[in-house]
Amino acid sequence: MKKRIFVTGGASGLGREIAVRWAREGALICIGDLNDVRGQETLDLIRAAGGEGIYRHCDVTKLADLQAVAAELQQTWGGVDVVFNNAGVATAGALTGETIEQWQWVLDINLLGVVRGCQAFAPVFKAQGKGHFVNTASMAGLVHPPMMGSYNAVKAAVVAFSETLRVELAPNNIGVTVVCPSFFRTNLTESMRSNSPAAAQKIERLFEKAPITAAEIAERIYRAVETNQYLVLPHSGDRKAYWFKRLMPVNAYLNFMTKKTRSFHRLGQSAAK
Repeated sequence: MKKRIFVTGGASGLGREIAVRWAREGALICIGDLNDVRGQETLDLIRAAGGEGIYRHCDVTKLADLQAVAAELQQTWGGVDVVFNNAGVATAGALTGETIEQWQWVLDINLLGVVRGCQAFAPVFKAQGKGHFVNTASMAGLVHPPMMGSYNAVKAAVVAFSETLRVELAPNNIGVTVVCPSFFRTNLTESMRSNSPAAAQKIERLFEKAPITAAEIAERIYRAVETNQYLVLPHSGDRKAYWFKRLMPVNAYLNFMTKKTRSFHRLGQSAAK
């Protein structure tokens, strides 16, 4: 039986690579995105890879959009097997530089977009007796460098929400995977909002120089879903950093991070001038 999947933010970046990876298995794929042109380009790639695709203009800040897609897929496909809550944007900036409006923007998309996706599709999963959510968080949700307060906070919340659902939905035979990549080659910085041009440029360079691609991360996600793995840390260095933080005494870890991120502090000082 063909897998049926829905991907938010699926028209580009990691979402596109997720769609193409599942297309190679002959999956039925629905792309939800705001960029109609890129959405159609992704459909071509899906078909070329061996899958079947449809595109729906879908805004994750609107629950009604996600519920409409859920209802349509339940009617046309008879259900959905995997939902990827992947749509996201980027922010950066110091405490006094990030406006409340910027906080509200990233919260509405990166966190509440995930919540809405789960709320819209959980009834479908429960009705069919199975399903799997894959929520895209970030290494910033586990390790929190300075000058990224709003982004760190919402991604940490996605991790906490995913862990909650992993336990809460287990009796319904619904799996949950949370993906926490750090920098990889993608177009995420196109959406970045920041009061600090220096911080934004530094982060953009880190994305450009990243040693891992979105396609490689999509492959790791594929294997994680197949084995019902909860936490995906695609970067080997991140896996070490994750355990380093967990095992190190809190004060010692924070002192280490303060020294390690001095360059970020300088960016914060320049933004405040």
